[in-house]
Amino acid sequence: MTQQQVNLVQQSWGQVLPIAKQAGLLFYSKLFEAAPGVRPLFKPDISEQANKLVTILGYVVSKLNRMEELLPEVQKLGARHNSYGAEAAHYEVVGQCLIATLKEGLGDAWTPEVQNAWITAYNTLKNVMIVAQEEDSHRQVKISA
Repeated sequence: MTQQQVNLVQQSWGQVLPIAKQAGLLFYSKLFEAAPGVRPLFKPDISEQANKLVTILGYVVSKLNRMEELLPEVQKLGARHNSYGAEAAHYEVVGQCLIATLKEGLGDAWTPEVQNAWITAYNTLKNVMIVAQEEDSHRQVKISA
């Protein structure tokens, strides 16, 4: 990510914060519509999960300037996703729903540059999470063998 992309993500996230709770709920609404098969992976009341999502997104966005600190944490998060039942294929639809949520929430502030910055950030972190999740799966297989 370039510094300009980091700045765009951070600035646009600042604009989402006043509507963060609604954005979290909107994200899950979009996710369950796009991928109904993932709904059973979550509790019936999604409001707590929506708050967790917004909190972790805020944390990640705040650390984009310090990738050397952020990446090990993202790796741990990716590994933990095995216990949640997440699959590598889920990341694509999650990214699409995140981008759609941000686009809707930001309205006119959603520019092609902001979109590109968010897609770059998401893809960077998604790839780290997928690799960590796969490595954790392989470790679990070796332990049980």
